[in-house]
This record gives sequence, structure tokens and C-alpha cells, in this order.
Amino acid sequence: MAEIDVEVAFALPEKQRIIALRVPLGTTASEAVALADLPSHFPELPAEAFTAPDLGLFGKHLRAPESHRLRAGDRVEVYRALIIDPKAARQARANTRR
Repeated sequence: MAEIDVEVAFALPEKQRIIALRVPLGTTASEAVALADLPSHFPELPAEAFTAPDLGLFGKHLRAPESHRLRAGDRVEVYRALIIDPKAARQARANTRR
């Protein structure tokens, strides 16, 4: 069976990891994240933080990561949930400057 090399990336403000994987051809983005075993690399986070995460490839959001087949060299990025809405943060900064 043919295999390809891919990466799975996840970051916290103080810690980042890019996990290199060799996966079977036809592996989906969601399957690659499961194979990367992110909870073992980030034990300070609850395991629920990695269930059904938003995923992207090279900065582009994937709408259906469970069906997106990876190609050799792809980097799957796992996105964390936003703490605050960016529009609300900009509005708060603008209000404090007035």
C-alpha cells in the first residue's frame, strides 16, 4: 500500500508542535489528526479540546475534513476556539482609546 508524508500542526501561545506522519494514501484530514495523538503532546489540555476541531490546510479552512483526502506534503492545522470575537475585541480597543 502506498504511503505519503504529511504533518499535523497545533499551537498554544507558549507551545507549538508539528507532528510528521507517514500515512496510507487516502487518509483524511480528520484521520491524520487522530493519528497524531495530540492529547499526548498537550497533556495540559483536556482531551475534549481535540474532539471535532476546526481544521485547515496551509491556512485555508476545511469545510469537510472528514472527507478531505490528503496529498503528500500537506500540513493539517488544528485551530483552537476563539476566546473572544475579533470584532468585539476591536470595538473594545476602540472604546478605550476614545
